Amino acid sequence: MSTMYRYTLPVEQTNWKFDGQSETCFTWEYDDSRAALLQLYDKGKKQQWDAAERIDWSLDLDPENPMMLDDRMTDKERREARHHLQASQISQFMHGEQGALIATSKIVQTVPDLDSKFYAATQVMDEARHVEAYSRLLHEKFELAYPITHGLKSLLEQGLSDRRWDMTYLTMQILIEGLALAAFQRIRDQSKNPLAAAVNAYVMQDEARHVAFGRIALRDYYPQLSDAERGEREEFVVAACWHMRDRFNQLEVWQRLGLPTEECVRLVDQSDSMNQFRSRIFSRIVPTVRDIGLWGPRVQEAFAAMGAIEFATVDAVALLDNDARVADEFDARLRVHDAAPQ
Repeated sequence: MSTMYRYTLPVEQTNWKFDGQSETCFTWEYDDSRAALLQLYDKGKKQQWDAAERIDWSLDLDPENPMMLDDRMTDKERREARHHLQASQISQFMHGEQGALIATSKIVQTVPDLDSKFYAATQVMDEARHVEAYSRLLHEKFELAYPITHGLKSLLEQGLSDRRWDMTYLTMQILIEGLALAAFQRIRDQSKNPLAAAVNAYVMQDEARHVAFGRIALRDYYPQLSDAERGEREEFVVAACWHMRDRFNQLEVWQRLGLPTEECVRLVDQSDSMNQFRSRIFSRIVPTVRDIGLWGPRVQEAFAAMGAIEFATVDAVALLDNDARVADEFDARLRVHDAAPQ
């Protein structure tokens, strides 16, 4: 069945096009490269995987709780609301991955150095695979999809319409990918459904490389900027993080289910679990932003106000390395399962 028939809103209401401005940059220096980026490029080539083969799509999802995540809702509320809440989350993952697909193709076009073009080319394929995997999960298992939220749409539009190549990196590789890693991790580590957990584990293996790519490129570039130019980037980081933090209220789900929207949003905003979630979503962003040199007073004050400043001391590289290991562990368990007598 076409995605058009899965959406909870008519797609005519959510069509989205905008004019983006960018400069195409060719490079004629084929030898000047950075070892760290070429290592990532090598990993990107070797770790390409097929969503149709690596994931066991014969596994089923419970329609009342597709990803088997624990919650605090009553039995009556769980039956329909959980399905919609989880479908809404996976839908935003899928839309975000398409945004990453477009952003990375733009990076290939606009970034000035060849090693970055090489690695970004592998990421374009990664993002296409992620869109495929999440689309299949929604179509075959959830049988439901939500349109892109206004918050995600506006953030993507900012990053994709800016002419400066580093702003595409900052928006996608650092902020959106960093936020996604934290959201994916909850499902990977807490879902009791092996299909839902595996999809997110394998996507995270790729996303770990993507964040590392942005971190390496911007860590080298931002020290070259003037204080005013870095200040502009810091202001963008602060505004984008507040924007992302405040959009997690499931407004579209409450509207779709016909529940009292204002009351549901208020209860979500006041809940301890949401406050904890809103600080944890920056666990990947904070250490990376510090590492790339956008760590002025306004950024630190904003992360402190969000309850996320504690993540500044986290070893971002170790987290990304662990994401790769966990995906390999999923493969190892699958091999053991396949080898077991049936």
